[in-house]
Amino acid sequence: MGEEFDVRVGGGRLHARRFGPPGRRLVIGIPGLTANLVSMERLAEGVPMVALDLRGRGQSEVTEPGTYGWENHARDVLEFARELGAPRFSIVGWSMGALVGMQAANLAPGRIERLVLIDALGPVPPATARAFEASVGRLGTVHPSVEAYVEGVKGLGLIDPWDEMWERYFRYELREVEGGVTARTSRQAAEEDMAWERAHDAAALWPGLTMRVLLVRAARPLLPGTETHVVTPESVERFRRERPDAEIVEVDANHYGIGIHPDTIAAIRRFFA
Repeated sequence: MGEEFDVRVGGGRLHARRFGPPGRRLVIGIPGLTANLVSMERLAEGVPMVALDLRGRGQSEVTEPGTYGWENHARDVLEFARELGAPRFSIVGWSMGALVGMQAANLAPGRIERLVLIDALGPVPPATARAFEASVGRLGTVHPSVEAYVEGVKGLGLIDPWDEMWERYFRYELREVEGGVTARTSRQAAEEDMAWERAHDAAALWPGLTMRVLLVRAARPLLPGTETHVVTPESVERFRRERPDAEIVEVDANHYGIGIHPDTIAAIRRFFA
């Protein structure tokens, strides 16, 4: 499924996987709050990329408390690209990965060529935030087996349609412990990143997005029958006013389904053509 390798940056050891052949320009895939690099697999059908496990996630290093937040992740991404010999590069970020991408664009606007934001943009409504907090609550829990965990996730109905990628995603995510399996992702890391989001307005980063930007928004709510959109229509309209040059695509999927939807992949392919 692609070459895997580690890169050491100032913030610690980062684990990465290359999806597709090396391109003329580097594209870095950044997963979300509790996600790992396998989540970028389908998105890489739109453009070949190198996907990261952010610190505290997947097989990257878990660092000490107080070392997380968008800014530290963004500095990791910038240094990672430099270690790969890329003075300039592009980013495809999904969920929190999109916010980290915006932060990187603000820290080093001359280095980011193109930026793709997958269903993350500005402040998240309280009901949506509570749903994400519940997903963080699963971290550290021991499950009897990988199979039992995967069946439990399927039963929630949040990932619709189910795709083989999610099987690979969870098998990568889970590690064996006494009594069964548990997630590799650090609960401390995810909670610290949630606290960072509560304290910072992502919309304040919009003026720093001087590169070409593609926003792909999930038209369906996170939870069926509720108002749990991650990117609200109001945020989209405000962004459209402030960044009229940005490309905006809506996809008939929820926050989880958007990363495997053919329309998302097609939009990314057009953006990088």
